[in-house]
Amino acid sequence: MARRPRADVRRARPRGYLRRALPRARVHPVAYALVLVLAAGLLALAGPGQGTADAASVCQGRPARTVAFATGELRLYRTRHYACALVLAKRPGAPRPMKVTLQPRGGRAAVVSGRSGRQAGPVTVHALNRCVRATATVSGRSTTTGWILC
Repeated sequence: MARRPRADVRRARPRGYLRRALPRARVHPVAYALVLVLAAGLLALAGPGQGTADAASVCQGRPARTVAFATGELRLYRTRHYACALVLAKRPGAPRPMKVTLQPRGGRAAVVSGRSGRQAGPVTVHALNRCVRATATVSGRSTTTGWILC
């Protein structure tokens, strides 16, 4: 019996078929540089997204509490294992004495102090299943919380 060729079998093409069919595209260096400059210009025009100052924080976790006082604002953040605090000046500007303290119940307080124009902190403590107490000072004015985030 003579075999018939199957209908779904494709014929093999010669080895250099694609090379001859699709000549290699050459990119002119000037065109390449022009595309790069245009892309950079579009990125510069777009710029960074305009969000609020609260959009990004130096502390991990979700905002848990904000305590405002005469010269600043104490912000507390909480994750499952940690608590984080920082103090922001109400009117950023010239460096002034600032201090933030965060203490877990039954533990030692963590303190960050110094002269800054905008913020002091962040300060982070391990607070798994613990309450914390925070204190903030900006230019001699301070605020304190009781045991919170229990």
